[in-house]
Amino acid sequence: MDVEELKKDSQNKELFSKALQESGLYLEWASPEIQDDKELVMGAVKQNPGALEFASKRLKDDKDILMASVENVGWVMCYASDRLRADKELMLKAVKNDGQALYYASKELRDDKDVVLEAVKNKGIIIKYASLEARSDIDIAVAALQQNKKNMSYVQGCLNPEILDNEEIQKIINPPEVS
Repeated sequence: MDVEELKKDSQNKELFSKALQESGLYLEWASPEIQDDKELVMGAVKQNPGALEFASKRLKDDKDILMASVENVGWVMCYASDRLRADKELMLKAVKNDGQALYYASKELRDDKDVVLEAVKNKGIIIKYASLEARSDIDIAVAALQQNKKNMSYVQGCLNPEILDNEEIQKIINPPEVS
């Protein structure tokens, strides 16, 4: 598809319907009306979740559009509305695919055990974006430490120091020697 053709005919719904099947990112050159067309935007984000960047503000606040977007790519939560960044169901789906999505979660969800636990199971170092209370939770700490042993010292530094003496945590940090 020729980008110049798309730019010249940015209001042509039929043209964009075909173009977005080829690349959802062509949404960038669509008219505001097309960027606000739920059916076309849904097709675009299914083809390429990054197309969410070019959706209208209204559709960045549409849970159906966001659910389709985070199906395989959690980081697109960066384009979500504040309201949807606070949606637990949506954020759980996003962090299961990409723990990094916790960075975009609302303050309340950064304190939610279920959301933080799923995020650190996917990417242990993301614990740095969890609330202090979540970083004090033994289950979350264990999951973060076990997720990526290469980054264990970094993860340790993000945990609440008060839990580092916990027996389970100590077994992970200082595993018993095998003779």
